[in-house]
Amino acid sequence: MSDRTDNRTTATVYRMVMPSHVCPYGLKTIDLLERQGFEIEDHHLETREQTDAFKEEHDVKTTPQTFIGGKRIGGYDDLREHFGKSVQKEGETSYQPVIAIFGVAFLLGLAISWYVFDTVFTVQAVEWFVSLSMALLAIQKLQDVRSFSTMFLNYDLLARRWVPYGFVYPFGEALAGILMVAHALPIISVPVSLFIGTVGAVSVFKAVYVDRREIKCACVGGNSNVPLGFVSLTENLFMIGMGLWMGAKALGLVSI
Repeated sequence: MSDRTDNRTTATVYRMVMPSHVCPYGLKTIDLLERQGFEIEDHHLETREQTDAFKEEHDVKTTPQTFIGGKRIGGYDDLREHFGKSVQKEGETSYQPVIAIFGVAFLLGLAISWYVFDTVFTVQAVEWFVSLSMALLAIQKLQDVRSFSTMFLNYDLLARRWVPYGFVYPFGEALAGILMVAHALPIISVPVSLFIGTVGAVSVFKAVYVDRREIKCACVGGNSNVPLGFVSLTENLFMIGMGLWMGAKALGLVSI
């Protein structure tokens, strides 16, 4: 883009910049416009009175507000839409939390394998990937156990019969995952993993594939926008598979 300043390349931004508060969306707006090649007229709203007066004058509820060529574009999300960039709507489903958790767990599994065995290509790397995934998913649930347990009641068969199970579940998942990372006490980790994994798999399968319900998954904690379905079923199948595998190793049925 040309660096010359005209109505096509100049944007005017009004944003809150106060001694006790600098609007983060204002900073993101400035950054986005700069990356799009715009010259920016940056107007600071330095007091609550200035901000309220600006909102009233332009009949808007929020700041920042961006104007391009004399036309009001709107807030940060409106600006992203103006440039054709993705904007996640409130309540819109997203797999991003799950991708982040599984992606980090996978890389951690490879990293530990590399450190211990000087190679990433080991069976133990896969074991650590699954067990670390369990632990990381448990962390998400344990951040707000009450919210998780409420969402969990929407579909888990055991929790509906015994409500406290919704509080117990994330602790069991964390315990099994941590013990499996250490390859310790399979007498505890294996039955816990098999039990919660089997109950979870049956519950998800019934809710999604039998009852055809479209609900949110509690797998990454309460108030998530991850849809119940394949990802939730995969989490539980991972726990079942890991329980069977670690049990077989403990019994000497397989040796690595």
